[in-house]
Amino acid sequence: MELRQGLKIYKKERRNSMRVLENLEPKKVFHYFEEICSIPHPSYKEKRISDYLVNFAKEHGLKYYQDDLYNVIMIAPATEGYENEEPIILQGHMDMVCEKEPGVEIDFENDGLTLMVDGDYVTAKGTTLGGDDGIAIAYALAILDSPEVAHPRLEVIITVSEEVGMEGATGIDLSMLQGHKLLNLDSEEEGVMTVSCAGGNSSICHIPMSYERAEGVQLVLTVKGLRGGHSGAEIDKGRANSNLVMGRLLLALDQADLCCPIAKLSGGAKQNAIPRETGAVIVVAPDKREAVLACLRETIAQIKSEYATPDPDIVLDITEQGSGAVQVLTEECMKKALVLINNLPGGIQSMSADIAGLVETSLNMGIVSLEEKELRIEFAVRSSVVSARDALTARIRNLVEYAGGSLEVNGVYPAWEYKKDSVLREDAVRIFEQMYGKAPQVEAIHAGLECGILAGKIKDLDAISIGPDMIGIHTFEEKLSISSTKRVYEYVLEVLKCRHA
Repeated sequence: MELRQGLKIYKKERRNSMRVLENLEPKKVFHYFEEICSIPHPSYKEKRISDYLVNFAKEHGLKYYQDDLYNVIMIAPATEGYENEEPIILQGHMDMVCEKEPGVEIDFENDGLTLMVDGDYVTAKGTTLGGDDGIAIAYALAILDSPEVAHPRLEVIITVSEEVGMEGATGIDLSMLQGHKLLNLDSEEEGVMTVSCAGGNSSICHIPMSYERAEGVQLVLTVKGLRGGHSGAEIDKGRANSNLVMGRLLLALDQADLCCPIAKLSGGAKQNAIPRETGAVIVVAPDKREAVLACLRETIAQIKSEYATPDPDIVLDITEQGSGAVQVLTEECMKKALVLINNLPGGIQSMSADIAGLVETSLNMGIVSLEEKELRIEFAVRSSVVSARDALTARIRNLVEYAGGSLEVNGVYPAWEYKKDSVLREDAVRIFEQMYGKAPQVEAIHAGLECGILAGKIKDLDAISIGPDMIGIHTFEEKLSISSTKRVYEYVLEVLKCRHA
């Protein structure tokens, strides 16, 4: 009853407001994409979008499964003439990375997105769009809602919590499926067909901290203006990490013996997003204020010069918050924090020796948070080599434990290994060449996809990953190409129509 009432409210609200995407093609794809964007769906808060999918399945007479994690599976029978074809699995995830531009007011757990059309792009006002991976859901729903589309038995898997460790894919039961061909719709570049990806984990450092009182001028430092980006797809772009920039600034003050104890420190929002902004509050003795400002300005100038090409808009804002006594880290804890932030590994660790230009192993210091009793540092660790992933994780553990802390490792997911003989890949390449007049780019990527986890649950899984052009995923500058969305949808329909029986 609660589900139906909630969906009625959503539908009433949508009828009473003008649709921003109603004139875009393919109509059904953008209709469902706008529906998805109206329902909050951050990671770990997917119940409403999951229930929406269940209601869709009920309304369309589809067999469906919803588990305790809120993963959803929908199954549609083959259309006439395709009963003897092998089933195809369509797969994507329902959670989105929630980032917003500074100053934008939105409650991602309760508010829908404000969509805009800008030329050939759909974007959201001041926030991430969730095209990663709302477009996969929109494609699947449009197909399931189009009886004229020819296809074999379709098995649609929509997982939860992909962006925070692929927990939905890890926990899902796929025993009811018959398919061994999987079309993952979680890629962001038209014409690029992904056939292998890195594995990884979430590594969270917990370092005990203690405090004391200190008196002086409180300076608020904010590193901002960085480009950020996806820690897999953009880790090789040489962009700055705001947490590391702030760590370097604070270390410069410490090395200059300016004695600026730290009262607050926080930066980044997601482990797998290169952080764009980090803030800190330091306490400065009045007679050292000018020396502190000079040191900060000199250090940020050096950093800006180093990143002039890959990240040219780095800014350090410095404001005064008043003076008086406040709680700050003890000298011992502050030094420990600065040593770890500045010396824990970060960025690219090694490149593949077999595939030119492919990052093999990396990690991203996505979140730094100084809390009441501990400093928390969170990494997304990635590698296409299991032993290298584990060795890097062990390196983090050794450093953190030496500093008296502990490491929590979760969300471990396997690499998706390249399949030498792939009927699905051969069909997809041939159909692409027929439609586009050229061959697609077939590649392995450093970013993580759920295909590796699903391959461990479905014997002899034959999988590829595709998607339309998207720009700036995991940032508030995210854009989805309208024309590319249309072309890729038409391509997916042709892949579904391919016959072998």
